[in-house]
Amino acid sequence: MIEGMQEFFRELAASSPHWNFIWLYDERQMARVLSGLWMTIKLSIACLIFSVIIGIVGAWAQGAKSRLLRGLVAAYVQFFRNTPPLVQLLFFYFALGQLTPSYSPDGWTEIPIISNVGWAIISLSFFAGAFNIEIFRAGIEAVPDSTREASESLGMSRLMTYNNVVFPLAFRISMPALTANLVNLVKTTNQAYAIAVPELLYQSVSIWNDYPSAQNPTMLLLLVLYLGLVGIVSAGMGRWERKMRIPGYGA
Repeated sequence: MIEGMQEFFRELAASSPHWNFIWLYDERQMARVLSGLWMTIKLSIACLIFSVIIGIVGAWAQGAKSRLLRGLVAAYVQFFRNTPPLVQLLFFYFALGQLTPSYSPDGWTEIPIISNVGWAIISLSFFAGAFNIEIFRAGIEAVPDSTREASESLGMSRLMTYNNVVFPLAFRISMPALTANLVNLVKTTNQAYAIAVPELLYQSVSIWNDYPSAQNPTMLLLLVLYLGLVGIVSAGMGRWERKMRIPGYGA
């Protein structure tokens, strides 16, 4: 059956030059698509985790007593929210990348300690983290003052109140906006193509550069795969949001 399907697409490519589904009958091209998809998934997971951590820590720091700390967080948020993520990515890789040390495993080749994949994770995490800080800040401000006062009357410190009372409630309130930002982050990972990270877009462009007749089918495949990834994230976050909902309170 598989051989019959492969033969069908070979004949389609011969009869319709603009519809060459080469990755359906060429194992090497299919391997490129799968490796790009796997890199996109790994990149997305790493950026999702780090951006949420940045958002949590940054939202807590926004309420710190230190004016310097609050100012640094505000400056970080303004910088990363008001500059294009592609420009940020190029700045991290080409500017800061030149300042990072390297090592030579064979005495000849110089390899930077942070690879292009590492810089993509750092840059995109900081980008999404700036939005997550504001999302969590809005959630924290939505928690009633009476709730904080009640926890403080029980002798809780500010950190204990944040960890055990305020943030769990704020997180539930923030879930819809957080879902939208994380979905946007998954789509933004394709900008890692600009620094040659072999993710899905990079591998797709490589395929249609080698086989121009495969451009239309590969662009279609790219659209379907990204819709699938975004759909999985949206469905997963939506299910989590429903499980965490407190009846009659916020989200």
